[in-house]
Amino acid sequence: MAIIDKIKKDLIEAQKSGDRFRVNCLRFFLSALKNREIELRRELTDEDVVEVAQRLAKQRRESIEGFKKGGRTDLVEKEEKELAILKEYLPEELSEEEIKRLAKECIEEVSATSKKDMGKVMKALMPKVKGRADGKLVQQIVVGLLEG
Repeated sequence: MAIIDKIKKDLIEAQKSGDRFRVNCLRFFLSALKNREIELRRELTDEDVVEVAQRLAKQRRESIEGFKKGGRTDLVEKEEKELAILKEYLPEELSEEEIKRLAKECIEEVSATSKKDMGKVMKALMPKVKGRADGKLVQQIVVGLLEG
């Protein structure tokens, strides 16, 4: 079953169960998917759906950080719930250990020796972790490995 079909099915189930928060979140997600479909002028593939979900999840993470700084725990809670719903449609994230292992392989692959080679390492590593790891975390791990 395509991811978009699962989202639509989950939306119907949420409507039947009366879960208004989930209904609103899934409707927003489907709206973002429709906009992306119009933008691309073709039907979305599962990869496109994951890409949109990642973008929305990143927005939620950034909002959570901002709301925490502003002391808005009510909005932090709302964004965390939305993020949890979006994560259901994302591939399983890699652990820090797995990212470190892949980063070490890429460092050896491109013969990186210092922080100056970070661009080469990131260029080789990002396609391997795309969609399964946060870019900021990957960057922090690579910097740590190149400095240490």
